[in-house]
Amino acid sequence: MISAATDEKDVQKEAVPSPDDNPDSWAKSDGGQDGTSGSSYRERAGEEEEEEEEEEGEETYPEGGREAWLVVLGSWFALFPSLGIMNVLATLQAYVSRHQLASYDSSTTGWIFSTYTFLAFVLGVYIGPIFDKHGPRGLIMAGTLCFSVSIMLLSISTHYWHFMLVFGLLLGLATALLFTPSIAAVGHFFRLRRGFATGMASTAGSLGGVTFPLMLQSLFTRVGWAWSLRILGFLCFALLVAANFLIDRRLPPRQNASVHPDPHIFRDRAFALTTLAVFLVEFALFLPLTYISSYALAQGFSEAFSFRIMTLMNTGSFFGRLLPGYWADSIGAFNSNMISIAISIVACLAIWLPAGHTTAGLVVFSLLFGFSSGGNITLVPVAIGRLCKTQEYGRYYATCYTIVSFACLIGIPVGGKVLETCTGEYWGLILMTGLIYVASLLAFMAAKIAAVGWDIRAIF
Repeated sequence: MISAATDEKDVQKEAVPSPDDNPDSWAKSDGGQDGTSGSSYRERAGEEEEEEEEEEGEETYPEGGREAWLVVLGSWFALFPSLGIMNVLATLQAYVSRHQLASYDSSTTGWIFSTYTFLAFVLGVYIGPIFDKHGPRGLIMAGTLCFSVSIMLLSISTHYWHFMLVFGLLLGLATALLFTPSIAAVGHFFRLRRGFATGMASTAGSLGGVTFPLMLQSLFTRVGWAWSLRILGFLCFALLVAANFLIDRRLPPRQNASVHPDPHIFRDRAFALTTLAVFLVEFALFLPLTYISSYALAQGFSEAFSFRIMTLMNTGSFFGRLLPGYWADSIGAFNSNMISIAISIVACLAIWLPAGHTTAGLVVFSLLFGFSSGGNITLVPVAIGRLCKTQEYGRYYATCYTIVSFACLIGIPVGGKVLETCTGEYWGLILMTGLIYVASLLAFMAAKIAAVGWDIRAIF
C-alpha cells in the first residue's frame, strides 16, 4: 500500500466534528473534554480551526479512491478470520462442552472463551499506541503467525489446559494483533464516510460468522474435529497473508508519540461515559453469542439447528454492520448506536424471553439481535473516533477496549453462574442481558449530553 508522508503541521485537528456539520446541535454544548464547566466541544473546535488557519494548511481525507478501498479490503481480509472466530463462540462452546470438555460445567468452560475475548481487547492498550507510532505492518504480520499457529494447535487439543493455552491465550493475542490495527487503519483514509467504510470492513466478521458454523458443522461429521480445524486454519492463513500486503496507514505519527497508554484521557467526561456504555454493551453482547446454541439445545432443538442459529444471527449482523454504518454518516454514530441498543432491548425482552422456546421466536430473535449487535460492533469505533484526533485514534480505541475487556472476561462465566443458579433455566440469563442493555443505553445518552448538551436532535 501507499504510505503518504505529510508535514505534522498539516494534520487536521479533529478532536470533534466541525460545527459546520450541524451548528444547531452544538449551540447547547456545555461539557468539555477536561471536565470544566463552559469548555465545550464547539469552543475547542473553533480554537482548532483558528490554529489550522494560522498554520495555513489542513489535512484532507481521500474519502475513497483505489488506495483507500484497498485498505478497506485488507481490513476485511484480516477481520474475516479474527471476528469470524469471535462470532462462532457459541458453536465451539456447544461442541467442546459435549465432546472434549464434557466433564466440565458451563461456568468452567466459559473461562476459556472469556479469556480469549478479554485478551483480544485488553492487549489493545499497547497495540493501539504501537499502531499510532509504528503503523500496522508488524502487528498484522505477528497476528497472522499467532492466529495460524493457534488454529493448528487447537486441532490437536484434548484437555482443558490445552484449550485455555491455545484458544484462550494464544488466539486471544492473535485477535488483538489483528483487530485494532485493522479497524484503526480505515480511519486514516475516511472521515465523512468513516461509518460506511468501517461497516464495510466489519461485514467480514458477519460473513465469517455465517461461513464458519456451516463449514464446521459439515466437516465435523465428515473428517472430525482435527481436520475440520486444519482446513479452517488454511483458509484463515490465506486471507491473512493477503491482508499483510494491503493494510497500511496514511497519516504520520504524532510528534513525540509514545507506545504507552495514557489514562489521562479519561478526564474527558464524554469519553469516560462512552467507555462505560461500551463496557455494558460488550458484557451483554457475548452472552447470547456464547450461549444461544446451548440455549437451543436445552429447548429441545436438534444439534444441526442449534449450530445454524449462529448462521442466522450473523446473517442479521451482516446487514447490521453495513446499514447503520451508512446511517451513522448522516445522523451521527452516537445516535445510531443508541438505536441499535434499543433494538437489542426489544429483541431480548420482547422476543427471546417470552418466545425464544419456539422456532419462529428463536429465528426472529437471532436475526433481529444479529442486526442490532452488528450495528454496535461497527459504530462503537466510529463513535470513539468522534472524540479524538485521527492520529490518536489507536490510543483512544485501545484505552476504551482495555476497560471493556474486563466485561468480556467476567461476562461469560457470570452468565454460566446465572444458569446454574436458575437450575439450567435461561430466563435469568435473558433478563440480565436485556437489563444490561438498558443500562448501556442510559450511559450512551449521558455521553452524548456530556459532548453536545441536551439537544436530542444533535447529530453526533
